Amino acid sequence: MRLLRMFRAVSTPRAGSGLLALAAAILVLAAPSTVRTAEPEITLNAGLHLIRAEVVDTPETRARGLMYRESMPANHGMLFVFTFAERQCFWMKNTLIPLSIAFLDDRGVIVNIADMQPQTEDNHCSARPVRYALEMNQGWFAAKNIRPGFKISGLEKAPRLQ
Repeated sequence: MRLLRMFRAVSTPRAGSGLLALAAAILVLAAPSTVRTAEPEITLNAGLHLIRAEVVDTPETRARGLMYRESMPANHGMLFVFTFAERQCFWMKNTLIPLSIAFLDDRGVIVNIADMQPQTEDNHCSARPVRYALEMNQGWFAAKNIRPGFKISGLEKAPRLQ
């Protein structure tokens, strides 16, 4: 319906121009958005460091993640919440910024951390089953001397999926 309205709004009486306008409208609607989508946020703590984390807890929001974002503010991240503790793997297809990912168990203890390069399809997996994954700008964990075994607090504010 929206596409039809756009077509009518841009069509002209010239021959073929309606098809051109329709093709342009399809390209605009199909293009990935670079506008930040507002996911719910919570504050997490990594020792003295505060993290503003967007929470993604549905298959759709987890699949989209940080794709097409051109930047992420300092001390901001994305918290992936899973229904069950399982081995999780991530890749960086259509992700434009370099990220570090910490895989967290049910208690918020970091299992392992991986650095991920933009626009790659390399798998970055948790070393064992995890309930959460936290993506931050690349190097954030290393710069704060945060390593496996460190506890991230504030996860009780995240949704508990059933």
